[in-house]
Amino acid sequence: MGFIDDIKIRAKQNKKTIVLPETWDRRTLEAANTALAEGIADIVLIGNKEEILKKADGLDLSKALFVDPMKTDKLDSYVDLLVELRKNKGMTPEKARELLTQKPLYFGVTMVKAGDADGMVAGAVNSTADVLRSALQVIKTAPGTKLVSAFFLMVVPNCESGANGTFIFADSGLVQNPTSEELAEIAASSAKSFKQLVGKEPVVAMLSHSTKGSASHVDVDKVVEATRIAKEAYPDIKLDGELQLDAAIVPSVGASKAPGSDVAGKANVLIFPDLDAGNIGYKLVQRLAKAEAYGPITQGLARPVNDLSRGCSADDIVGVIAITAVQAQANR
Repeated sequence: MGFIDDIKIRAKQNKKTIVLPETWDRRTLEAANTALAEGIADIVLIGNKEEILKKADGLDLSKALFVDPMKTDKLDSYVDLLVELRKNKGMTPEKARELLTQKPLYFGVTMVKAGDADGMVAGAVNSTADVLRSALQVIKTAPGTKLVSAFFLMVVPNCESGANGTFIFADSGLVQNPTSEELAEIAASSAKSFKQLVGKEPVVAMLSHSTKGSASHVDVDKVVEATRIAKEAYPDIKLDGELQLDAAIVPSVGASKAPGSDVAGKANVLIFPDLDAGNIGYKLVQRLAKAEAYGPITQGLARPVNDLSRGCSADDIVGVIAITAVQAQANR
């Protein structure tokens, strides 16, 4: 059984309600059809029901909940909620009503914030910046979390490294050039995400072009300091650094380059020093090793909102719906 099959089974065991705001996109509607047919989640489709159904020719969306922002009796309460959340940023009832009726992303995240849905999936049409902006403004960060970051969950075929070929790569989608403090926070969030989604103990490597002082550079210093901060703040996480990639995941290399490390050669959570490295790294593994890449999955939000690649397929969206549902199970 593959990773995403296991995630779907877990999603079905405690079904959650996921909002899909991009209902003018055929892939989104196909994904809704599949998610409903397989019982992965209850689905909310935002927009005019008649117009959505015209685009959904040949699909069965009879079990979906259709919510038209222009007609819902909850609009006034959502306006009040959005004004309260953003009043320090100058939000007025007029601006809130315009956002909610004209911007489906904002209506979707407000539904989640109000507790009328458990999570949202978007980005097949909208940019990552737009999806995450709405989430950060309305959902905000989880209690005790300082930073929202993003990861890819990588499943590498015929691979003995990691958790039978399963890894988290972070941050591979959001934080451009994290500080040492931010890298430590990304490491902690990623460890939690790995345990939540994969169900195994996270083993976290703080990656660098240096292993235990083999090179000297300010970029290495950043990772060394991040490792120190993370170990001090999160002593229960199995974490070490700085480690080169081969020292992190190949046992023989880890034993040679970092003897005595309980992480070297065993890592399943890889924390990259910046977004360039993380993004290049996941795409190399995806394209050359034919790995399945699920993401970018956000972490650190108070409730799950996940972004999609604009090149995604309907099956990709189904997978992210299932992941979002499992995140929502842990969230509640």
